[in-house]
Amino acid sequence: MTRDLRRRAAIIAIYLAVTLALVWGVHAASYRQALSPLRERGEADLALTVDRLTSQMQRYQDLAVLMAAHPALRNLARQPASTELREAASDLLLNAADRTTALNIAYLSPTGELLAAARPETARTVASPAFRNGAEFRRALTGALGWGIGPSGTDGTRSYLFAAPSYAPEGGVSGVLLVAVDVDLLEQAWRGDNPAVWFTDPRGRIFISNRSELLNWTIGDGVLTPPDGGPLPFERRLIGDNEVWRAPLGNYVPDPALVLMRDAPQVGMRATALVAEGGAARIAMLQAAVAGLVLLAFGALLFWATERRRVLAVANALLENRVAERTAELSGANNMLRREVAERQEAEAALKRAQAELVQAGKLSALGQMSAGLSHELNQPLMAIRQFAENGTLLVERGKVDQAAGNLTRISELAGRMGRIIRNLRAFARQESEPARPVDLGQIVATALEMTEARLAKDGITLDWQPPQAPVQAMAGEVRLAQVMVNLITNAADAMADGPRRDLTITLTPSPRPTIRVSDTGTGIAQPERIFDPFYSTKEVGAAKGMGLGLSISYGMIQSFGGEIRGRNRKGGGAEFVIELPAVRDELAAE
Repeated sequence: MTRDLRRRAAIIAIYLAVTLALVWGVHAASYRQALSPLRERGEADLALTVDRLTSQMQRYQDLAVLMAAHPALRNLARQPASTELREAASDLLLNAADRTTALNIAYLSPTGELLAAARPETARTVASPAFRNGAEFRRALTGALGWGIGPSGTDGTRSYLFAAPSYAPEGGVSGVLLVAVDVDLLEQAWRGDNPAVWFTDPRGRIFISNRSELLNWTIGDGVLTPPDGGPLPFERRLIGDNEVWRAPLGNYVPDPALVLMRDAPQVGMRATALVAEGGAARIAMLQAAVAGLVLLAFGALLFWATERRRVLAVANALLENRVAERTAELSGANNMLRREVAERQEAEAALKRAQAELVQAGKLSALGQMSAGLSHELNQPLMAIRQFAENGTLLVERGKVDQAAGNLTRISELAGRMGRIIRNLRAFARQESEPARPVDLGQIVATALEMTEARLAKDGITLDWQPPQAPVQAMAGEVRLAQVMVNLITNAADAMADGPRRDLTITLTPSPRPTIRVSDTGTGIAQPERIFDPFYSTKEVGAAKGMGLGLSISYGMIQSFGGEIRGRNRKGGGAEFVIELPAVRDELAAE
């Protein structure tokens, strides 16, 4: 064998090994996937079975609790109980047992003496000394409901017991009512159903099952023990989260089977269901076979392609020449792309400048809309200053210097107010380019309200704003954030212009992130998902109140701070906008 042939044989062997590994992986994954729907259906069936058994047992539990308080049974606690009272109580219990299909109903004294029974001939079995010494009877003597698996009859009858206390008028337990449930009768309603289900007691013994051949088997760790034979080992496999058994449990029990378990604390047992595998292994085998065929076909094509390499070598040389020619063409195209990239970068720079100018235009537009109200805010103090000055002159001429000094104080206050308004206008109009820094959100909200105070007063809008006691700081631009607040307040005023209620609410919360909420009682937002789109506006066409750019500009500014702005409709009507800003880091707050 030549060296080339050995190399090819080694490659083929490696490929076949990889193919087998992939096929095995596909089989395992397919098998696990096929078991998932079986598990879901099986868990649902098992839950229904547990609920059905629990509801069946609940009837007898309620019977025990209700019958325990019957006056005919309480009279038996009086010593000595007459034969007439015992017979009347026994007739009562027999009537109840016949109506409820109970196996037996018995009434015992606190010492365990049998006072009355529906079926006295079997009552000695269910009320045996073992029962009187058991947890059920002792629990009933403490005033609680006792329940548990009862002793089997001589004919193999299985029973489940409920022990309910009967209370004496003067207090304490005067007797115990015992209700024995016929387990065989309960099983008749669901015997033979799918899937195969059994209930095991704390010792691992199968006490209830819809497969009669499994009764009294004992389930151990990897061992099955029939009632009349030695232990039988069985195979257990874990497929992902699923457990699969291969166990010889009978002709009507699936093998192999998916095993599902569920606690039934209401009856003190554990439920187990065996769900038929349902061809999951066959489906997984078919899928693995298809995957293997695909991989083998791919390998054959790969081998054929390898053999063709020598033929392609000549074509490859020709192709290289063509590639060289094409490379030259691509070089020219690359130079063109570089020029296009440079032009795109210049366009982006121009776009950024246009955006900055648009932000400034938005502020100036807002100032234009507020000009009438601001002129009134400035004119009113001027008129008052003039009036106080004239009055001060007259007061000085009359020698009332103290009153004239008061007028001068009022003139100083009004001049200070005008100065604040002008400073706010000057700060609002300037073009801010500094990066985000720690700012006081309460002061920014107050500045925006001061600039829109005239508009709110003119429209009769009620303002609900409680300034925080301490500064609430966040990372933002002072002028840009004030512009956003002015935009939101004026938008809210526009939305409430024709409404019956005109309430504007502004709240400020410091944690977990500094948040500003602006709520109104206006008409709301017709399309909340589009409110931040450019040129989208909820105002009437021709209203001349804006071009739909205010919220788009506000969105970009809040994003530049690293924050977030959202808008939604309120349940009671109106709209709410929420601004969340980054918190100030400790080292910046310390500065």
